[in-house]
Amino acid sequence: MKKKLLGLMMGATLAIILTACGGGGNNSNENAGESVSDAEAIVNKSCISCHGENLEGRNGPALDKIGATLDKDEILDVIANGRPGMPKEIIKGDDAEKVAEWLAEKK
Repeated sequence: MKKKLLGLMMGATLAIILTACGGGGNNSNENAGESVSDAEAIVNKSCISCHGENLEGRNGPALDKIGATLDKDEILDVIANGRPGMPKEIIKGDDAEKVAEWLAEKK
């Protein structure tokens, strides 16, 4: 019984970690019914666990003024290719485009 409970707890912990890092699902627009049309909603779903609820930074850097440093294409490159501590392709396709454009406006 203890082994089953321990296994269940470890599995739940792993699921939480993967979801927080964006590995828990597919964020592309190809997911009918689950696609996210609003950039802010996409960020809330995929980014705030590391970048903070107000993009003030947490485990990852602050993004609240990232548009002053990086343009849309540079932000899209970071989303696509990742950085040290940030996995690549957490957001894909049209969702990545929307988020990059939205973040580029943050100055």
